[in-house]
Amino acid sequence: MTFTILAFFAGAAIALQASMNAQLGSLLKNPILATVCAFSFSAFFSLLALSASNNSAPSAKLVANVPWYLWGVGGILSTAGVGLCYFLIPKMGVGNLMSFVLSGQLLMAMLISHYGWFSVPQASISLQKLIGIIAMIIGLILVNKDFSAS
Repeated sequence: MTFTILAFFAGAAIALQASMNAQLGSLLKNPILATVCAFSFSAFFSLLALSASNNSAPSAKLVANVPWYLWGVGGILSTAGVGLCYFLIPKMGVGNLMSFVLSGQLLMAMLISHYGWFSVPQASISLQKLIGIIAMIIGLILVNKDFSAS
């Protein structure tokens, strides 16, 4: 139950920070600068959390065994995803954008889990999951379409 509450909080925090930083990007007339600000503060607070933790530094051997793409590709994808959110929220609205973001996340998560990429637990795509995706797409249409304007 604790993980579920934390996950719910993480989702709410993502929507809140994306909206705030999209407004920052609009006020600055530069969503890329808002992305730089967000990641700069994120790096600072992550370093604070790391310094407060009891974790020791990894050994050189452990560091050398990490695949090259794990060092930077995630950061590139984070920057693209976050920057696009800051750019798109003023154009689409936060609710519409987040419904598409969530859909993209769920579809990619299903593929990652199905194939067990990045050492995540493998979970095959089932009929139940496909029905869930179809229901999600129907929900996405209902959330985003203004039926009263028709």
